[in-house]
Amino acid sequence: MGWLAAGEGYEISLVEGKVTARSTGGRAAGRQLKSLPKAVREHPETEKLRRFAEWLDRHAASCVAQVDAWMVSSLPVPTGLLARVWPDSAWQAALRDLVVVGADETEVGLLRDVTPEGELRLVDLDGETVRISPATVTFPHPVLLPDLADLREFAAELDVVQGVEQIHRATWERPAEFAENATSVDEFSGGRYPSRFGLAARATALGYKVTGGYASTRIRDGLRTVEANVWIGEPYWDGDSETGGLGWHGPDGRSLPLREVGAVAWSEGMRMAAALYAGRSVEQQEGEDA
Repeated sequence: MGWLAAGEGYEISLVEGKVTARSTGGRAAGRQLKSLPKAVREHPETEKLRRFAEWLDRHAASCVAQVDAWMVSSLPVPTGLLARVWPDSAWQAALRDLVVVGADETEVGLLRDVTPEGELRLVDLDGETVRISPATVTFPHPVLLPDLADLREFAAELDVVQGVEQIHRATWERPAEFAENATSVDEFSGGRYPSRFGLAARATALGYKVTGGYASTRIRDGLRTVEANVWIGEPYWDGDSETGGLGWHGPDGRSLPLREVGAVAWSEGMRMAAALYAGRSVEQQEGEDA
């Protein structure tokens, strides 16, 4: 962006998301300053620019959240919508290099550009530029990508960094068989935290909802939305706490048998449970095991 006057002898601008000042007079004219002089810090234009920077951060986060939701749900996204948002740098950062699938399942590639007319330009696994113009596209969840290993290798060769975690998202493959009437998974149970508050805080920081004694995430799994839940302890308990079992519930609140949990819901639920377990007090538990 351009430079704005901020008092006599100074101008301010956003440089890499931070308010930066430069002098407009003397031998230092045009030179960016390492810190904001007091007169600049207290200037009204500086406060306006700070608020604008905060709005840009919130906007960028909301774009990432929306694209992540599209990807996790694997719902069709109109290409006309992509054409409208692509000029926005925040949307572009969230969308660029995501794996896109067109109307034909063979139309697969990394998204590199979207024209105003709605034409998508992709790079396929052969390194060729592909142009597609379907009415809608999907950004599939990685467990639904048959060529995931090849895509990861190809992305590594191109030094691809995705704004939304897709190719390198941690995934868990749903087992083919389950014990009769099994409704929970205990693989990530027993992760001990010094306090229930700490466990709940980690869940919230990771973007999961905490309600009552559970951390949860809602996942669109095919034509329905299910909720994965991990027990984290009674809400007002002030002692240490442990991660409990992972289960899934349907739209009606019914506990789902594991055999009814779809591939995406399984992977996302296991991802949540693993992330909560990873924050446990490892040293304390290792000492106890010894």
